[in-house]
Amino acid sequence: MPIAPEHRDLYRAFLDQGLDAWLARLPDQLARGLDRQRYGDLPAWEKAVAKLPDLPETRRVELDRDTVSVEAALDDSQRRQAESLLRKLMPWRKGPFCLGGVNIDTEWRSDWKWQRVAPHLAPLNGRRVLDVGGGSGYHAWRMAGAGAAFVLVIDPSPRFFWQFRAVRHFVGDADGHRTHFLPVGIEDVPERLAFFDTVFSMGVLYHRPSPLEHLVQLKEALRPGGELVLETLVVEGDATRVLLPGERYAAMPNVYFLPSSAALCQWLERCGFHNVRVVDEAVTTTEEQRASDWMTFQSLADFLDPDDPTRTWEGYPAPRRAVIMANRPD
Repeated sequence: MPIAPEHRDLYRAFLDQGLDAWLARLPDQLARGLDRQRYGDLPAWEKAVAKLPDLPETRRVELDRDTVSVEAALDDSQRRQAESLLRKLMPWRKGPFCLGGVNIDTEWRSDWKWQRVAPHLAPLNGRRVLDVGGGSGYHAWRMAGAGAAFVLVIDPSPRFFWQFRAVRHFVGDADGHRTHFLPVGIEDVPERLAFFDTVFSMGVLYHRPSPLEHLVQLKEALRPGGELVLETLVVEGDATRVLLPGERYAAMPNVYFLPSSAALCQWLERCGFHNVRVVDEAVTTTEEQRASDWMTFQSLADFLDPDDPTRTWEGYPAPRRAVIMANRPD
């Protein structure tokens, strides 16, 4: 079966990285993740990306700034065309981006999260990085901008895949084709891979009905000594405190366990991590997560109690997020 143009770099990268066993699974994983019969909107997203205007060879790409940006000399007609096509991929949730003069004001100010995480990271220069549930890839581009040698985003959403491909259209080869996207979940990563120097899981754990299993999967993806960056919803309390919400939490379905930071540290230690430390914890604000012109649905402010914004409209504590770092033992 011929390899689609948008997948060639991914196959080449897996060969270069020696991921031969995983490489054999790629055709099936890509077919499932981008199944047109399963995802009816997928052809429209693919068509939108294919129609993006050609860019001049000379462009300025910035992956190490709060806004992932590509400056390119597009005329007014091309810029309007680009904006119209990029809007066909809405909603845009993670960013911000500025692509060819089109400012994409995403729901999340993901740069704020990166600012909280980045000071605590082992230097990413030359490292192989896995970004689990990375959405459209904003943080992956920032990882590449910090010097990572190989960045792989995994996320089962085909919309996010085509948003990533849209950004790739603008970035071109400015990152050395070090940044890649595979539309799968963590369960599709080969067991006991022991490959990545750094693994990020941000905004994923609370969607997993078996959180300890998720932590073990993250550990198995890391090489010995590798670093985990875990960001998730937490609640205040001691090491025995864990909240199991009802059908919805802040209007989100499929939210399971919200531990305290202390409880989460114990979970990580029980799963075999060491050097476990909380590096940040803060309430999520309605300035960091909000509706925008590029994500026009309801957002955080709509899901808090209007009489008490410290509570969700279901009566739970308002979203609070922690960043916890840990290492797989050598």
